[in-house]
Amino acid sequence: MSGSGDERSARVIVGVSGSLGSVTALRRAATEAVRRRAELWPVLAWEPPGGDLAARRDPAAAPLLGDWERLAQQRLTAVLDEVFGEEGPGVPMRARVVRGAPGRALVATAVREDDVLVVGAGRRRRHRPFSGRVAHHCLGHALCPVLAVPPSPLESDLTAVHRRNAWHLRLNTWELLNGHGQRPGTG
Repeated sequence: MSGSGDERSARVIVGVSGSLGSVTALRRAATEAVRRRAELWPVLAWEPPGGDLAARRDPAAAPLLGDWERLAQQRLTAVLDEVFGEEGPGVPMRARVVRGAPGRALVATAVREDDVLVVGAGRRRRHRPFSGRVAHHCLGHALCPVLAVPPSPLESDLTAVHRRNAWHLRLNTWELLNGHGQRPGTG
């Protein structure tokens, strides 16, 4: 195309926060990018503590904005290194740190009709197929197709472990390893 700097290659944009759900979405987005021969755009959205309104009201927050953005960049870099290592995702990647609410930042990044936006769907609940506010916002506002990736099967196991730790309950490792609470030969 022309040298206008508007590269029109296909893009797969994915929200990344470092949570298990976002890592699952990142892995799925990388697979989609390879399949589509597209660029992978991992996006980490950040807001100042207390939100933008609080930061604007507090003059002491202004000098910290650069530090918070650097921390967001470090977090994104750490997640990408952990997931892809030195090999990378197998496609060109343009990681972005965007200031703003996650749903809005992702929708604002995925502005082309031929983009694909990948988000973690959040935890499944009894009455709603997904409960993630970010996924819900993206599904309702994106101009491009949105792929909502279900949570990793490990997420419910990790939640159960966390709950047991919070309540100081004994952990049944057989339940985690075997998916049920009985030892072999006792059922």
